[in-house]
Formats: sequence, structure tokens, C-alpha cells
Amino acid sequence: MALSLTEPGLLAAGEAATPVAFETVYSANFRRVWRTLRRLGVADAQLDDAAQDVFVVVHRKLQSFDGRSLGGWLYAITVRVASDYRRGASRRATSPLSDSIADAAPSPARLSEMHESVRLLHTLLEKLDEKKRTAFVLSELEQLSVPEISEVLGVNQNTVYSRVRAARSQFDAALRRHRQHTNPRGTKHR
Repeated sequence: MALSLTEPGLLAAGEAATPVAFETVYSANFRRVWRTLRRLGVADAQLDDAAQDVFVVVHRKLQSFDGRSLGGWLYAITVRVASDYRRGASRRATSPLSDSIADAAPSPARLSEMHESVRLLHTLLEKLDEKKRTAFVLSELEQLSVPEISEVLGVNQNTVYSRVRAARSQFDAALRRHRQHTNPRGTKHR
């Protein structure tokens, strides 16, 4: 579920900037921030620290937040923190984690399939350069609109369209190659 920029209980559309409790922002957005950091390439071993860094910035700056776009503001902080962690981290293999496991326990076969899908997603995302990956994650996975992404990244909307289109093309090509490699006989995949 994508973060609405007018999250219920936080700020309503057109509402004047009102103080938002840090605890409310944290509890409503922690999982989303953690998942976005992971998708933006922060190593598994550093995810908790990176998420903490995002919320340290939020805590420090929340009182000066102007109320325009809480979601955009959080994504902008998350993108900057992820970039800092990627620059400082050495590239290493990641273990598969799934942020989409339902409360009801899936069968072992389904759980294995879910882990493999998440691992493949992260492997394919790692093949994209940082700018394309960020635009792709915010657009395709976090479901932000182009104007929202443009605001978060501080680039014009045509640049966002271009990055998302190029990233989608590279991602799709890499997925096709993966499928051909894992199923060379050409049997159709679901």
C-alpha cells in the first residue's frame, strides 16, 4: 500500500499545518520506510540502523515541518539516507527477506516461493543505477505519482518519466533474461 500524502489521522488535504506527534509518524510509517530502504539497496545488516537514522532526522526536524507533504518529506529523507548507506557500504550478498508475508503462515513451499521472488526482485533492482533504481522503486513499488517523485528527488517531471521508462525497460529485459536462463525450453511462465 502506497503512502498517501494526506494520510488519515496525520494531515488532511488542504488542512493547515498542525503539529504531528513523532510517535504517530513513526508507528504509521516505520514498515514502509524499512521496506523502501531495502528496495533502495541498503544491505540487510544495515536496515535497522538506516531506518533509525531516518527517524532520527524526522524527530529532529518534525517541529519545523511545514505540513505540505508528509509522505514526500519522509520519502525524501529515506532516499537520502539510503544513498548515504549505499555509498558507505561494501557490496555483499543479501539474504532473502520478505516484507509481504501475510499474518497467516503460508505453506513451506509458498514461503520458499515468496522468498525467491523477493530475492529476484532485489537482484534485478541491484542491476539498475542509483538514479533509475530510486525513480523505479518510488514509482512502481511505492506507487508515488510522477509529480510526487519529482518533488521528492528535486528533478523535473520529464526526468522522472525518462528514468522510470529506462529503468522499467532494463528491469523487464533482465527479468526476461532470467526467465530464459531458468527455463531454456521456452515453457510459458505465469
